[in-house]
Amino acid sequence: MQTFANASSGDIVLNMADEIIKNRGYLSDIDGKIGDGDHGVNMAKGFTMAAERIRGHDMSLAGALDTLGTVLLTEIGGSMGPLYGVLFMQCAETIEGKDQIDAELFAAMLASGLDGIQSIGSAQVGDKTLLDALVPALAAFNGALADGKSFAEALDALVVAAEKGRDSTKEMTARVGRASRLGERSIGVLDAGATSCALILKVLATDAKEKLAAAS
Repeated sequence: MQTFANASSGDIVLNMADEIIKNRGYLSDIDGKIGDGDHGVNMAKGFTMAAERIRGHDMSLAGALDTLGTVLLTEIGGSMGPLYGVLFMQCAETIEGKDQIDAELFAAMLASGLDGIQSIGSAQVGDKTLLDALVPALAAFNGALADGKSFAEALDALVVAAEKGRDSTKEMTARVGRASRLGERSIGVLDAGATSCALILKVLATDAKEKLAAAS
């Protein structure tokens, strides 16, 4: 069975932070076309603050995700702080105390994060939000496992689905948030939340694959 260690995987969150910070301007540019234009700035601020608290403390993946989620939920404004905050805190809670993360636990972790988002928001798939990346990514991961694919192969499927979901938001009409006031004028622009979600999921999957390979 393919697994990777929870205890030595907090660095995954540091790599997520690097990716968000690197794309800060891009995410804000996208958001500025139909939203407040602060998505990249707020995300980069939150991930930077969390990274400063994680770096040098040899945290587990659970500990690092909890730190990130707490910062985003309690210290970052906007609509995305609470959504991502709950997602990461729920993910952390699911794997807390687990020594090894296998495909089943990884799926449960993401499903718990998704449940957290849906518990505080009304958005559905097709509303032009981060759910349009997260939901198909999780479905693809579970589908690959059901088809007999390995953990690593399922992670590849997750990334492909997340990016396809992100791209699908370009032709959607925003139905929640500030962008919903634009109606059909929101068509033609990627959703910033779906874009940041795809970036985060890609780092998570890529790093998890590397840890699986190192452990085998």
